[in-house]
Amino acid sequence: MYNAVFLDRDGTINLDTNYVKNPDDVIILPHVPEGIRKLKELFGFKIVVISNQAGVAKGLMTLNDVHLVNEKIQLLLKEYNTEIDAFYFCPFHPDYDDEEKSKCRKPSPFMILKASKELNINLNKSYMIGDRSSDIEAGFNAGVKSILLSSEIIDKELEQLKKKNIFPSYIANNFLEACEFIIKDFGGNN
Repeated sequence: MYNAVFLDRDGTINLDTNYVKNPDDVIILPHVPEGIRKLKELFGFKIVVISNQAGVAKGLMTLNDVHLVNEKIQLLLKEYNTEIDAFYFCPFHPDYDDEEKSKCRKPSPFMILKASKELNINLNKSYMIGDRSSDIEAGFNAGVKSILLSSEIIDKELEQLKKKNIFPSYIANNFLEACEFIIKDFGGNN
């Protein structure tokens, strides 16, 4: 079995410009390639993107747009000699689609559990990094440790988690700090 670090996409890996649909607009956030490379090289983590892409359901982008943005992220990361192992995304939204289709949306652990099954991932030794309460809740619901990235909306996100009595395992100022937490935490558990 593999261990994994699940990553939200927009706002975690790349700049969130509100429904990223054009590959030319993809900007990788600072320290993301370095952090991913360390996680893969030091502990052999699988790096798996778990992303809500409701812009598809809302008619703001197509499935092809999502795939092209994912390909661009992969291309940019490969320039730093690292890459994502798999991309999972939910293009549905309950305001536009039925409940059955929308069950993949975070905070549901659906995509994490699906990836775990398909990629042979041990959830007991895996992590989730994201910038939204739904990322942390999805990780919590899947039984993985979750790291919340600090952002201009962190107070709102923490308040939403507090109402549900869910707390991140760690709050990181940036992506590299999140990776360093995982490296220390995982290294201490071996």
